[in-house]
Amino acid sequence: MLDLMPKEMFFTKGVGKHVHRLQSFEVALRDAGIEKQNLVRVSSIYPTSCRIIPTKEGIAKLKPGAITFVVLAEASTDEPNRLICAGVGLAIPKNHAYGYISEHHGYGMTERRTEDLVEDMAATMLATTLGISFDAEKDWDEREQQFKSSGGIVKTRSFVQTAEGDKSGLWTSVVAAAVFIM
Repeated sequence: MLDLMPKEMFFTKGVGKHVHRLQSFEVALRDAGIEKQNLVRVSSIYPTSCRIIPTKEGIAKLKPGAITFVVLAEASTDEPNRLICAGVGLAIPKNHAYGYISEHHGYGMTERRTEDLVEDMAATMLATTLGISFDAEKDWDEREQQFKSSGGIVKTRSFVQTAEGDKSGLWTSVVAAAVFIM
């Protein structure tokens, strides 16, 4: 039986610009170092037995043409100066079999706001499975302290790419991904 449990994971991000949308996406994947992969999007579960490695180390382990599982966020625009964002967040539990990876892509959000959002989403998904109570009306900074002081969530992080639409109207794309290595 084929074991599809990832052994390692890394985060990456990129920006691309081109006259055609698809090619701007390809350039963003190239900037992220994952353009030679056959990407398969997966949902948001992080196996805690999976080791997080540096981006350069992860990219070096990829083989061209391989089926590669990713949690991927992407956004594109051809509107000059329009702010776009793509981000992934991670929440790791203390004593649990799995954590959560979130993804978000959108418009008009700064890097900092996107970082907070994707970390918050991942931590909130994990908190609900762990039975940690929280006030959804509080901002991320307050909830982050609450989640971490509960002892159930030990680490959160985010990986985000933002860009402004090309001033001459070229397609601009951003990607952010959690990439699994089997």
